[in-house]
Amino acid sequence: VQLQASGGGLVQAGGSLRLSCAASGRTLNSYNLGWFRQAPGKEREFVALITWPGVGTSYAVSVKGRFTISRDNAKNTVYLQMNSLKFEDTAVYYCAARSGGSVYYTGVNHYAYWGQGTQVTVSS
Repeated sequence: VQLQASGGGLVQAGGSLRLSCAASGRTLNSYNLGWFRQAPGKEREFVALITWPGVGTSYAVSVKGRFTISRDNAKNTVYLQMNSLKFEDTAVYYCAARSGGSVYYTGVNHYAYWGQGTQVTVSS
């Protein structure tokens, strides 16, 4: 599975961005999908996940209520809608995929496939 993330950019605090992650090589059917982020000097951290086919979601405490993860299985794409952005949301955002299941895996090492990352910069 090849993943291509896009949609990052520079936005003022309080603004919104929508990230997309399109898959190629094979369908994302049966895969659970996640978004992670990594700020300079920090470890990569979990942001959100969505299970197959899209019923279950989970969010990091820091983004809950502001970010929404969704997937369009027909388009083989996962999205991250980010609202009320804060300076501390600044990071490189990565999409990831793992074989499906009902367990909500939030660890980096639980995901086998990764996109290349897209930079999100929030100005204060």
